[in-house]
Amino acid sequence: MKTLTRLLGAALLSGAALAQTAPPTPRPIAPGEPPVTVTATRNEPTPLEFTADQLARLNVPAGFTLKVMATGLGNARMLHVMPDGGLYLTRRAQGDVWYLKDSNRDGLISATERRQVAQNLKLAHGLDVRDGKLYVVGEKTIWVMDIAANGTLSVPRVFADGFPDAGQHPARTIKWGPDGFLYASFGSTNNDAPTPNPEEATMLRVSPDGTTREIYARGLRHTIGFGWHPVSGVLYGADQGSDWHGDTIPPEELNVIERGKNYGWPFCYGDRQPDPYVNVGNIPGKVTKAEYCAGTQGSALTYTAHAAAIALNYYTGTQFPAEYRNDAFIAFRGSWNRTEPSGYEIARVVFNDQNRPERIEPFITGFVYQDGDTWKQFGRVAGVATYTDGSLLFTDDQSGVLYRVLYTGGN
Repeated sequence: MKTLTRLLGAALLSGAALAQTAPPTPRPIAPGEPPVTVTATRNEPTPLEFTADQLARLNVPAGFTLKVMATGLGNARMLHVMPDGGLYLTRRAQGDVWYLKDSNRDGLISATERRQVAQNLKLAHGLDVRDGKLYVVGEKTIWVMDIAANGTLSVPRVFADGFPDAGQHPARTIKWGPDGFLYASFGSTNNDAPTPNPEEATMLRVSPDGTTREIYARGLRHTIGFGWHPVSGVLYGADQGSDWHGDTIPPEELNVIERGKNYGWPFCYGDRQPDPYVNVGNIPGKVTKAEYCAGTQGSALTYTAHAAAIALNYYTGTQFPAEYRNDAFIAFRGSWNRTEPSGYEIARVVFNDQNRPERIEPFITGFVYQDGDTWKQFGRVAGVATYTDGSLLFTDDQSGVLYRVLYTGGN
């Protein structure tokens, strides 16, 4: 009898608890949006091999001279300049690293002044140096190698691993931050929808020993080019907008990258503008697109849609006029889905006296041009860096060319 009483009491208590539990609040249905129609164009300019006579097509500002420093470099991507003038160059398609050095200082890097120093690094792209070691990021791995006095590298060791799949954005970038942590950008694997892996479309912050990491910022579709301003210390990143949304949206963005911020992709662009071509049903929380975008971080500057920023570095030399010092240069690789191509250029981010970005303007153009009814191009610019003599270097990974920009003052 006592056992039965206890069982009945437990059942009554359980029923009372169930009666007091409020039913779950149903998740609201996503608010609807009016239909929109997009007109999109696939327009891939016809690629041409580099020839010396094409230099005449390139436009540089008055007082500047453009020269070819090396050819035949293959899929030449990112650059890192060493204090002695040696250059480390990644080649994503070949999965290797080369060391280049103009040893005789004739302004050219001949075949005898270049050598492969690392290989079998799948989709090797971004690179940086710290404490005598070279770090290189590929599809899902960051490697580290010891640097010898002659530029030779040790056998690559895994520094960190298990990063997201590449998808349509396999170009990764890394840079050591002023806080001693390694920052790495990982693009989205698709065009218009959030993905299950939270590390996609983000910037990650990796511990100095490579064992732990955090999502530093998210909602960044593909911020390959980023870096800290030499004076203000602010972290800026150049983000690529979504494809197939027409000729003018979304624009390319220059963002102030801050810890914990959401930069809106795929639902918002520019200064928190809702993207009309993205499905509202994918928004977390089932709020309106405008409500979601209001809680994201707007861009500092925007640039022509689909120009495809691929590198950003600051000019820290003294050869150029004083107003260029600490400005940023962005390599815009070039569009493929715009009626009139954009990008195919090196652009300058002009900072004002308060070290804030004021505008983005073309610096070197002419790689793409119209020949009758056909668009043609002879350069897909990639890496950009300040050289030890104060000139500016940039790569073309289509024809494997290393260019050098000098200021001659018109003399």
